[in-house]
Amino acid sequence: MCGGTALLAVVGVGGWFGFARGEGGEAPPSGKAAAVAGRLDLPWPGEGQTSIAVEGLGSLGREGGRQPVPIASVAKVMTAYVILKEHPLASGQQGPRITVDAAAAEESHSLSESTAPLREGRRPTQRQLLELLLLPSGNNVARLLARWDAGSEKAFVVKMNRAAARLGMDRTTYTGASGFEASTRSTADDQLKLARQAMKEPVLRAVVALRSTTVPGVPGTVTNTNRLLDEPGVIGLKTGSSTPAGGNLMWAAEVTSGAKRHLVLGVVLGQRARTTPVEGLDAALEKSGALIEAVRTGLPAALRTGEPVRT
Repeated sequence: MCGGTALLAVVGVGGWFGFARGEGGEAPPSGKAAAVAGRLDLPWPGEGQTSIAVEGLGSLGREGGRQPVPIASVAKVMTAYVILKEHPLASGQQGPRITVDAAAAEESHSLSESTAPLREGRRPTQRQLLELLLLPSGNNVARLLARWDAGSEKAFVVKMNRAAARLGMDRTTYTGASGFEASTRSTADDQLKLARQAMKEPVLRAVVALRSTTVPGVPGTVTNTNRLLDEPGVIGLKTGSSTPAGGNLMWAAEVTSGAKRHLVLGVVLGQRARTTPVEGLDAALEKSGALIEAVRTGLPAALRTGEPVRT
């Protein structure tokens, strides 16, 4: 604990984040969350940033400081969130058909970034494009959706930043719809605020839980880059990796305690930064998996011995 570091009240969306220390410190939970967190032995990563919370309870803590860092394709969660706010879909709806333009088709052949195979003139549905955005992490799909919604990616990015401001994400800057640019930067705390809102969108929640999908016109089966979906309780959310960003993961898991299910959200950023995207993503998945397992096995007992949790 750093001497002389003041405690600052932080009210996230819904007022659930408890307290955060000043720059570079750790975020101790407060109230009921503090009692529960004190009973958990969480394997916090030794690098990057991590923030975890239980919906209806509060923060289980944060480590790694609050300096904005590149988030890579985790940015696509905001892209999907803005698209669904602008063009809502009910569960089961496919939404309008969107024509694949020449730029999206050409970008399909890029060797330097993750893309989805799109052919000019084809007309996938909004729901199908959201699947291609979030499962294989198609950068070209992100830009196509941005142009469809706002006329240009630049105009869409304005919407992304406005949405971030409304959610209290005051250490976040989006500069593109895909996250490919290292100038798109955020913090684990800010992305946790977005995760909470994203999981309230039924279509987004359903898409990020898919292990795979098939889309007409796209060859074969499209597989989700989030391999943790094979682990018990994991229901999302989004991977992101690049050399500047390292490996990142915004994750969501359900933990059963008695007859109740608790939604646990976490964000792990900056694992093995400046190595390779593959090495970084492997590290982010490994560290996140260990955290999820620790919460899954430890939270029920921690809740039973504490005060009742509001659900």
